[in-house]
Amino acid sequence: MRNRVRHKPFVMTKLQQLWRLVRESHEQPMTGSPRPVELVKSHDLGVTFIGHSSFLLQIGERKVLIDPVFAKRLVVLRRQRRPGLLVAELPPIDLVLLTHAHMDHLNVSSLRRVIRVTRRLTGKTPEVVVPKGVEDLVSRLGFSQVHGLAWWEKIDVQGLRVTMTPCQHWGARMFRDTHRGYGGYVIESADHSVYHSGDTAYFDGFREIGARLKPQVALLPIGAYFPDSYRTVHTSPEEAVRAFIELGADQMVPMHYGTFRLGREPMDEPLKRLKAEAARLGINGQLKVLGEGETMHLCAASSIR
Repeated sequence: MRNRVRHKPFVMTKLQQLWRLVRESHEQPMTGSPRPVELVKSHDLGVTFIGHSSFLLQIGERKVLIDPVFAKRLVVLRRQRRPGLLVAELPPIDLVLLTHAHMDHLNVSSLRRVIRVTRRLTGKTPEVVVPKGVEDLVSRLGFSQVHGLAWWEKIDVQGLRVTMTPCQHWGARMFRDTHRGYGGYVIESADHSVYHSGDTAYFDGFREIGARLKPQVALLPIGAYFPDSYRTVHTSPEEAVRAFIELGADQMVPMHYGTFRLGREPMDEPLKRLKAEAARLGINGQLKVLGEGETMHLCAASSIR
């Protein structure tokens, strides 16, 4: 009779991994400090890195938040660096885009705070775009409208065109609600376009996204890639550079690193490897690393400063 190898249940393995990350997340004090919001001219593009995968876009005379997470903790996992902006100092937000339901991207307390600030300033609340199957998580928070999209679907909202793009990841909020969608977005105005990939592994869809939508700026993830099994849902820094080249975008801004302990690689390793790969390929001038709260300014004439 053959010996049977007993494997730990999937949920137990995930809980053990999470507990180790939680313990490590409390070992060092949080660093970083917020900056004042830098506003750009009406026809210019502003890309402000808040931290992790959170951005404020100023595009087409609209203010757009993508995956806004301002919380110090995700339940018990503590962030390592503070958000680069304060919610109370945000301008009125017109639109929120959420890439998927994971807690480091869809943070309910942050969304409620954003809604309250915009309502106080304007008497109105933002609209929100989510993947199909995520609508129920945001429908009662106070957004003026909730839009659900599937891959390659697009919507004209607030004077912008928003297209949901494919990615290689997963969308469950917990473990069993696997019906929830996930993806990235290309946001287009008359003058500019920005691609936010959401969480994703490297896959052959980047070339198609670039061919179909031609984004100017690509916001791409570079962290949580070790152990190697994590690369089934996350890109390494070298894979992110390959994705950027296949997209054909003008500028790459890295994200999904340095804020939460989600992978086993050292916290400072992703950025070092990213810069080394960009140098190896001679594309340093197309890489824009933003500190938390820092804004990349793209003029309507397409010059970046």
